[in-house]
Amino acid sequence: MFDRYANGAVKACLVVSLLLLGVSFILDGNARGMTALIDFYHVESVISAHSAGIFSGTVMVVAALMVALATQPKLHPITAGLLLLIAAVALLTLLSPNRYIQALGGFPVLGSGQGIIKYAALIPLIMSLYLNKHFSKQQLAWFNYMPVAMVLYWIGGLKFFEFEAKGIVSLVSTSPFMSWLYDVFSVQQASNVIGVFDLFFASLLGLGLWLKRANIVWVAILGCGSVFVMTQTFLLSAQGAFSAQTLLGGLGQFVIKDLWFIANLLVIACFTKQLANTRKNRA
Repeated sequence: MFDRYANGAVKACLVVSLLLLGVSFILDGNARGMTALIDFYHVESVISAHSAGIFSGTVMVVAALMVALATQPKLHPITAGLLLLIAAVALLTLLSPNRYIQALGGFPVLGSGQGIIKYAALIPLIMSLYLNKHFSKQQLAWFNYMPVAMVLYWIGGLKFFEFEAKGIVSLVSTSPFMSWLYDVFSVQQASNVIGVFDLFFASLLGLGLWLKRANIVWVAILGCGSVFVMTQTFLLSAQGAFSAQTLLGGLGQFVIKDLWFIANLLVIACFTKQLANTRKNRA
């Protein structure tokens, strides 16, 4: 169901992201996250945060290599299962109150959970690369839309909170593409503009899929895609860019996961194109 180029691009996003995340975990770039993980699963007496990081990172690197070495468009069942395990282990920790900011009411005000919800993007990618024969193109497009909508609505919605507006100042102010916002708007207003942008294009993409209008979907994909592409540029513009601490630390881990959403959008674009061609041929 995938065309060759889309399949290759999606796998490339998985390989690059998993390799970088895996190396980061192995090098102890997420010690706090590993501590939260082992505390949630109550295995602190069995494994240390450092060892958990090495193990988790190794699993990610192995998964990346398995995706890279796959000779068939379809993922091997073991590879698909490994990716599902990575996503599930992380996502289940959203049940912990520690993922939310209790001082602001807890759920749904995300703290460290902002990075965790991004693992949801892996699940429809696994379905698209391994279980695509069991679903229609339209269904797979919707499945891949769901994590895109979730992260843009959820994190985009947080942009209207003061803590989030202040939290992104260091990234926006150093970005050659976004710093102008602070010349025109206040810190909170600039954050609101970003939030409105996220919510608008997430909604537009859903509308395009619902109406089955390819032209709306293309515009929405460009809008949503610009969000995730822009975050990648933070690795080049943020303070301390090009340093191992930035790339393999908290910022790098948070940003690199956005490659998964770019892959989600590539899947939606591929299937939208195929569906549009099918309707054109029937006309």
